Amino acid sequence: MSAPLAERLRPTSIDEMVGQPHLIGEGKPLYNIIQSGQTPNMIFYGPSGIGKTTLASIIAQNAHMRLHKLNGTSCSTSDIRDIVEETNSLVGMNGILLYLDEIQYLNKKQQQSLLQYIENGSITLIASTTENPYFYVYGAVLSRCTVFEFKPVTAKQIEPAIRRAFSYLEQEYGGLDIEDGTVETIASRCGGDVRKAMNAAELCALSAPETDGKRRITKDLAVSLSQRSGMRYDREGDEHYDMLSAFQKSMRGSDPDAAVHYLARLLEGGDLAGACRRLMVCACEDVGLAYPQIIPIVKAAVDAALMVGMPEARIPLADAVVLTAISPKSNSAYNAINLAMQDVQNGKAGSVPRQLQNKHFDGADAKVKGQFYQYPHEFKNHYVKQQYLPDNLKNTVYYQFGDNKNEQSFKAYMDKIKEE
Repeated sequence: MSAPLAERLRPTSIDEMVGQPHLIGEGKPLYNIIQSGQTPNMIFYGPSGIGKTTLASIIAQNAHMRLHKLNGTSCSTSDIRDIVEETNSLVGMNGILLYLDEIQYLNKKQQQSLLQYIENGSITLIASTTENPYFYVYGAVLSRCTVFEFKPVTAKQIEPAIRRAFSYLEQEYGGLDIEDGTVETIASRCGGDVRKAMNAAELCALSAPETDGKRRITKDLAVSLSQRSGMRYDREGDEHYDMLSAFQKSMRGSDPDAAVHYLARLLEGGDLAGACRRLMVCACEDVGLAYPQIIPIVKAAVDAALMVGMPEARIPLADAVVLTAISPKSNSAYNAINLAMQDVQNGKAGSVPRQLQNKHFDGADAKVKGQFYQYPHEFKNHYVKQQYLPDNLKNTVYYQFGDNKNEQSFKAYMDKIKEE
């Protein structure tokens, strides 16, 4: 059984790699490190299929070091010890480079076991992770490594790799007749993942019909073999929260086009519940009192979406998302509850004023007896000034009227009845 095409064509030099110009472009930090032949401990952070493993292999080759690869999902501390034992052997005379993929899956104890070997120079560590290392990598390991963030590769950067793949496949399968635009189609649909693009090219070659001794590869074939591949979405990882964050921030920022774009990506990723939750939060938090009617409107749209399910759920959600994006914005109530919660959490609670308590008699220890509650409806404009906050918070202001038309009309009303 042959290895996947991406493995068979794995670059052996920096010049053959695509993407990451901010790291391995000439004169860039990682480029200079590789050229120096000195390899520090590093952490490669970024999505899959963009060259982390490949670059680690190239670094080991340039430094003439013995390369060992382990995966955090399956390795143990004994595996690490076995590798360290090679340092005293002939194969490890130029140093051992341990490439530890998916380090976030190692527990704290396992990560701690690396420390002594990193400290005494027994091994050089290059760890990779698709999750934020500042959250998932043990602090002591992190402090001994330099973090380099890898970015998704652009479609334009991937195109040379796809052409190289088709050139290689033509030697394996014979002639290929590639329709114009096919390379660009694959590149645009692989979601910045070079490995996925290479494998899509191989699938095209394997499944293409043969005519006159040539396999005909069309754009339609490329599309059918990469229907959902253009989207990165991990329900458990950073991409999940990045997408939700972008979705809400686009609505808050009054950009309906970006908002429906991220809604589409959430729905394609199967996260209907997450989209509904963020939509409801945004309506309450970011539109709020500038247009309070939006809250029941969005709730009705969410209920409809959850009732009908996908694919029809996209319709009421799109209505609600666009409405939320183009509505006037106010976070005045959001700010008010945050300030109030902060006081409560800091112990600024205090006793409920006597006139607001739910009792109509006084104990023997009460210095002044009586309820003294004034019923607002018995006064002009249904308003009477009296103390509602506890004594230690008297005159505290949490809510500030927003500058939108709706809240300003409420402010004018409140000012009027207080004056009268």
